[in-house]
Amino acid sequence: MRKTLVIGWLVILLAVIGALFWYNELQYQLPTPVPENYKPVKQGTVISINPKHYKDHSKPLFLHFFNPDCPCSRFNVKQFKAIVEQYRGQVNFAIVIMSSKHFTEGEILDKFGMKLPVIFDPSVAEACGVYSTPQVALIDTASKLYYRGNYNISRYCTNEKTSFAKIAINGLLSSNTRLTFNKLALTSYGCRLPDCHN
Repeated sequence: MRKTLVIGWLVILLAVIGALFWYNELQYQLPTPVPENYKPVKQGTVISINPKHYKDHSKPLFLHFFNPDCPCSRFNVKQFKAIVEQYRGQVNFAIVIMSSKHFTEGEILDKFGMKLPVIFDPSVAEACGVYSTPQVALIDTASKLYYRGNYNISRYCTNEKTSFAKIAINGLLSSNTRLTFNKLALTSYGCRLPDCHN
């Protein structure tokens, strides 16, 4: 009797843990709900960035929207760092912090292990049409939005075949004005802004 009771409790406990795990996985596999008052920003829209964050207009600007509390953002750090290393000479990079909590520039830079501009201005997300993290906004040298979307189709940002961020950078650097992206690239996945709640 006692053995049966213990086994029963273990089965229930494992079922609850399994359900929580699958629920948490599933919520990040689904698109991020679009906010009620969301206004889409079209490719080619002029994006105003504070001049102190974007002084060198001779190179495009890659904005990385990051929430330190978002698991998707944390998984994405490695891929973002690899992109910075690969394109640092051709593209300017900045990290845009999207969190309701207070973080210092030093705390953010410690998470990335590199020196980059850190922007604490949520209006940048609205200007670019970003409502989840992690997201990319790539702005050309004329301050126009070239790409706003996902890094790739994987929550863990490991799918190199769909590296939309790199495809966008390469398209912009080669002056490809006909580059188009599918729904997987442009539909937001991840954590809602400014908090990590789906």
